[in-house]
Amino acid sequence: MGKKKEEQAALEQQQQEIRRTKTPRGREVYGLIEQRLGGNRMRVRCLDGKIRVCRIPGRLKRKLWVRERDLCIIEPWEYLGDEKGDIVFKYRPTQVNYLRQNGQLKELEQIEEF
Repeated sequence: MGKKKEEQAALEQQQQEIRRTKTPRGREVYGLIEQRLGGNRMRVRCLDGKIRVCRIPGRLKRKLWVRERDLCIIEPWEYLGDEKGDIVFKYRPTQVNYLRQNGQLKELEQIEEF
């Protein structure tokens, strides 16, 4: 009986994770990490058609671990917004699948690497 409860708890956690999927608001856009540049900077291909050098803000440095090909929410800077930005949120694989099924990542399907 212990295994059933654990499996059920894991399933409920996944469903909660999917229900609370964050979407970009205001100036924020989806972005796909292409390359890590060192330090806390990385090159990100944003779905608005621009490639930005983004960083992880200090408040998220220890909490947010990203890799290449991760889907994130990017907030462009007010100054040099077409070239630079901050990584605000990273999606987990189940959240990416959920966004794809709902059709929110149509532009992402056009990128061959993903």
